[in-house]
Amino acid sequence: MTLPTPENDPLELVPAVPPQALIPARLTVAPAWHTVVLVAGIVAISVHGAAQISALHGSINRLATYGFTAAMEAVLLAWVLFGLRLRKTSFRSLLGNFQLDLRSIAVDLGFALVFWIASLMVLGALGVAWTGVEAALMHRPAATHVAGQSGQGGQARGAFATDPSQQQALRALAQLAPANAGEVAAWTLLCLFVGFAEEVVFRGYLQRQFIGWARGGVIAGVLFSAVVFGAAHAYQGARNMVLLAVFGVLFSVLALFRRSLRAGMFAHGWHDLIAGLALALLKSSHLI
Repeated sequence: MTLPTPENDPLELVPAVPPQALIPARLTVAPAWHTVVLVAGIVAISVHGAAQISALHGSINRLATYGFTAAMEAVLLAWVLFGLRLRKTSFRSLLGNFQLDLRSIAVDLGFALVFWIASLMVLGALGVAWTGVEAALMHRPAATHVAGQSGQGGQARGAFATDPSQQQALRALAQLAPANAGEVAAWTLLCLFVGFAEEVVFRGYLQRQFIGWARGGVIAGVLFSAVVFGAAHAYQGARNMVLLAVFGVLFSVLALFRRSLRAGMFAHGWHDLIAGLALALLKSSHLI
């Protein structure tokens, strides 16, 4: 019998590495510096968008704006792909369970619809609570009271009449809403692309990175990615940034539950599409 020695003992060939040290390397999908640059770029684009929105006066070239937005989303997506390549991470791994048969697509569409309706109820309740607390702190009359005094034509505007900053943000966003058939088609394509790209960036890449940095802490990964998602929408004002951060948490829960980004992509895309069309309708009806 041969006694084990450092040269022939197989256990000696494996270095003694603490298990915790292996977790971040296994979970992260790109180098840390790459993520820092991505987050900084997202914040910079958001701040630039907020400045552009606040400076809007009169009509704008919506098609050019849609094109610029799509280009920025494409840059973020390309940067993510570059980071994945640096770490030799498969893009497919970010998407999760992404089968292409009709049954699985239909199931994800169903989950997306239920999720979207439920999330709108949650965000609506939070929005009403925010408005009520803000009105009490600012000693403004309640929105329902203003609406009741506005007459039939002013009732739709009453909900925003007590919040000048929200009213201004809404009017600025309405300038981006499509106004003709060509713009509706371009807006639809933009929303589909944004739904895909932002789910990959926020729920695919960033959430995985933050979970890795937190040594497998899913809650930390969800919260940090949601905060960045909210910060990416500075052009919608502070109130909507907070609500969209909550929306980001809900999207993360959906992605984790489905183990896939596809249902979130569906819900994200048609949420943006319907929101833009609703703003267009309100604007054409002179309600905002």
